[in-house]
Amino acid sequence: MAQAAARAWQRMLSGRRLDLLNPSPLDIEIEDIAHGLSRVARWNGQTSGACAFSVAEHCLLVERLAGLIMPGWPPRWRLAALLHDAPEYVVGDLISPFKAAVGIDYKAFELRLLSAIHIRFGLPGELPAGVTEAIKRADIASAYLEATQLAGFAEAEARTYFGKPRGAVAKTILAIRLAPAPAAEAKQAYLARFRALAGPGTA
Repeated sequence: MAQAAARAWQRMLSGRRLDLLNPSPLDIEIEDIAHGLSRVARWNGQTSGACAFSVAEHCLLVERLAGLIMPGWPPRWRLAALLHDAPEYVVGDLISPFKAAVGIDYKAFELRLLSAIHIRFGLPGELPAGVTEAIKRADIASAYLEATQLAGFAEAEARTYFGKPRGAVAKTILAIRLAPAPAAEAKQAYLARFRALAGPGTA
């Protein structure tokens, strides 16, 4: 008797069933993304404050930083920045050292899901290299702020691993202060920013 294939889908609160191995844009909903990301903790929860600093808050910060680094960026690329860690709503937030240990297959898995998310919300499955590079710069700047303000890193240690923000907007970036919010607030903030960037009526 043939063995049944292992389940590779996750049921979302929206009722969607997302196939993790072959994700369809039709099974992706922004409410599910916002809900999941608001409940996933950055730094595996090893941050100060009454609440965890969620991936939803991190994505909001990266989108804000991308706007500072790339003034005049069109909303679609800022939307891409907001969605840059969206796959973590189903796969969680593995810290970078563990992702490196897991290897390239995990990265390819994440990118396949991110591509489906991009297509669902009107973005190219694969972003232009310059857009990806700018989002990465914002992501690293976010990591520096989070590391020094929430995760217990000394500034010298954070500079070693992430580099200190530089350039014309460095002073503005370094003046940002982080305050982790409850999951429900983070979810609503994420949804509000998504709708502002994607336009009214975007599901």
